[in-house]
Amino acid sequence: MVEPLKLGLAGLGTVGSAVVRMLHRSRAELETRAGRPIELAAYASKDPPKDNTIDLSSLRKLADPIVLARDPGIDIFIELMGGEGDPAKSAIEAAFGAGKGVVTANKALIAKHGVRLAKFAEEKHAPFSFEAAVAGGIPIVKTLREGLGGARISRVYGILNGTCNYILTRMEKEGRSFADCLKEAQKLGYAEADPSFDIGGFDTAHKIAILTSLAFGTEIDADAIHIEGIEQVSLADLEAADELGYRVKLLGVAQRTETGIEQRVHPTMVPKGSVIAEIDGVLNAVAVDSDMMGLTLVGPGAGGDATSSAVVADIVDLAAGRKVFPFGRPVAKLGKLSRAPMQRHEGGYYIRLAALDRPGTAATIARRMADENISLESIMQRRKKSRPHGGDDPKSAAAPASVVLITYATSEDAVRRALAAIEKEGVLAERPQVIRIEKS
Repeated sequence: MVEPLKLGLAGLGTVGSAVVRMLHRSRAELETRAGRPIELAAYASKDPPKDNTIDLSSLRKLADPIVLARDPGIDIFIELMGGEGDPAKSAIEAAFGAGKGVVTANKALIAKHGVRLAKFAEEKHAPFSFEAAVAGGIPIVKTLREGLGGARISRVYGILNGTCNYILTRMEKEGRSFADCLKEAQKLGYAEADPSFDIGGFDTAHKIAILTSLAFGTEIDADAIHIEGIEQVSLADLEAADELGYRVKLLGVAQRTETGIEQRVHPTMVPKGSVIAEIDGVLNAVAVDSDMMGLTLVGPGAGGDATSSAVVADIVDLAAGRKVFPFGRPVAKLGKLSRAPMQRHEGGYYIRLAALDRPGTAATIARRMADENISLESIMQRRKKSRPHGGDDPKSAAAPASVVLITYATSEDAVRRALAAIEKEGVLAERPQVIRIEKS
């Protein structure tokens, strides 16, 4: 009889509890797929399980996850505690030091320490898997690492944070403010009490850093990512996007360019009718462009069931003896990432200006754009309702006009220089809004 694969699990939050449920519920199916029994032998958790209905009575409980990681009674250590540092990092290192394999869903830790940990795992001949770290139930890690053969990838991009996608969807479809939709997301459990990690783009940045390494065979360089969140996206932007044939999504993008690899996270206008544009609510989507084909994967990006399915899929691979390099190649073969400066980014831009109602304003805007050789594809103007007069201040005589510009492909640097010059002219009532346009 084949010996069972014995697991030690650290962390019994939403995902950890869901993993326990799945391992118990699907025991026979998993054994068939893996070719051997899979048994949860022990666990460590500082808090009670998120789901108090799971049965832990037959398992050994250890107080310290590092002790669990070294436990001779387990073969694989499952890290579901989270956090980029300890105890998760030290526990994983302890598992590798004891020659045990590791499965984790910890995106923050992989983004910061993944290459170093992968090198340690190689030295100890220990498997290291992290499918659940990116896009929950979407098998994008396996796809990039194993599923594209010799394809040369030019771009990987997508919606990688369900909280942001939910907020933008509700704003667009219901005409509600950002603050209102954020509160709703928090009530529904889609957003944390402190949502800054999600809405600020940092969660997406961790994920795109991992995908960049897998797609382009480079070491992770999370510090090279240009990050913008969705806090400044307004209803006016969403309404203008709709009229112009776009929708606004927070995208993580990694792209091969002539100047290096771009890594960026920011609100983006995507054409209506594209797959990415149609992804609503808390769903995620990841698209891959290569010289051989393009593909888009869509599915739930978070939640206990989706993420636990990715964790268990990694466990089954290890139980079946399927072992691959964590980043698709030996760490020694990972190249140094050649950073493409964000100033060199080229593409179309949406620009919204709150232009003061005074002679020469339009000419000033046009001249400063022309100075930077920026060609405009379209111009759309909306006049807001007049405000009461406020003495002799000419700015108070009428509300500023909302002027929306769509540019042809140009550089980030040119757009920023043109807008800085326009602001110096004193013809704007507020800072310009800029949203990049992404072809799909």
